[in-house]
Amino acid sequence: MPWKECSKMSSRHEFAMLASAPGANIQSLCRTFGISRKTGYVWLKRYQAEGVEGLVERSRKPQTSPNRSATEVEAQILALHDAYPCWGGRKLAALLPEGVPRPHHNTIAAILRRHGRQIAPQTDSVERTHLRFEHEAPNVLWQMDFKGHFPLTDKQAGRCHPLTVLDDHSRFAVCLDACPRETHDHVQAALIQTFRHYGMPQRITCDNGSPWRVAGEDSISRLEAWLIRLGIRVSHSRPYHPQTQGKDERFHRTLKRELLERTGFHSLQACQQAFDKWREQYNLVRPHEALGQKPPGTRYAASARPYPASLPDVEYDSHDKVIKVRKSGQIRFANREIFVGEGLLGELVAVRPAGEDGVFKVYFCDREIRTLDLRKEP
Repeated sequence: MPWKECSKMSSRHEFAMLASAPGANIQSLCRTFGISRKTGYVWLKRYQAEGVEGLVERSRKPQTSPNRSATEVEAQILALHDAYPCWGGRKLAALLPEGVPRPHHNTIAAILRRHGRQIAPQTDSVERTHLRFEHEAPNVLWQMDFKGHFPLTDKQAGRCHPLTVLDDHSRFAVCLDACPRETHDHVQAALIQTFRHYGMPQRITCDNGSPWRVAGEDSISRLEAWLIRLGIRVSHSRPYHPQTQGKDERFHRTLKRELLERTGFHSLQACQQAFDKWREQYNLVRPHEALGQKPPGTRYAASARPYPASLPDVEYDSHDKVIKVRKSGQIRFANREIFVGEGLLGELVAVRPAGEDGVFKVYFCDREIRTLDLRKEP
């Protein structure tokens, strides 16, 4: 006969009275009332000590909570959450001062919920990959791309196209520029400013869109030619494989969640001001899961390769045939018009024998760009 909620006290009282009788079969009475023997003896003990009052429902809350976070620690956690509302328990724990007990991130989440704080979705999700790769030092590789453009609140001001450049080793954002369009001139201006501030990397990787590459052509773009002359190697991700630039793609998600989804901008100037402030926070304050909850600035150092005052001259070997690329993106060699790329307009290229009669290779600086087989009909 299981107890019903409406008659719980009367059932307990009846059980206790019957169990108190001399020679009562406690085990049988427990089965009759649908309770465990342990519960039956608890009620009997309380009834014999306190009477009917001992059968009143008692709170199961412990009288003391030795593991509950100290009031001071909770106050610090709440203050950090107010300052960084998009960050979850792991990042907030990493920001607690030295010497302060650091609760588990689940405990921090419970503290935030208890005080009515809203926890951003997916803030504390830990991404696991089967293979995580990073270059061995800062400035060995930078990842560069445009974050998807978005409209400004003033429709006449147009749209913002955020240009992002991330150091592969440290995840340090060396550039976050509010560009009005995705053009060669805007990217080059942003990179010059970045090179002057942080120096130049050994290599930059980007995707296959404009202005990184020439659409529909396997040739060098103007931007790529400029970087090659600076001594920076350029590589491109495989088409439809954004994971090649996974760190920059992940940076885009963080930028969107922590800034772009929470704020509107009426102009590019206002957008850039917000970008500068957020980039500083990202680089110097925000703990990064892949860096052991340390900010990217703890692993980054400026490059030892300064940006030159003038673009270095292109030099080739004395036995090379050096030809200037004409307006059409072509060179004239062996009485043939040969296309080498519109991005090389005005640049000098070298044609040198490939070791086989009638076969030559075309180079721009140290980059091979074409193979010419004069044995074939033009």
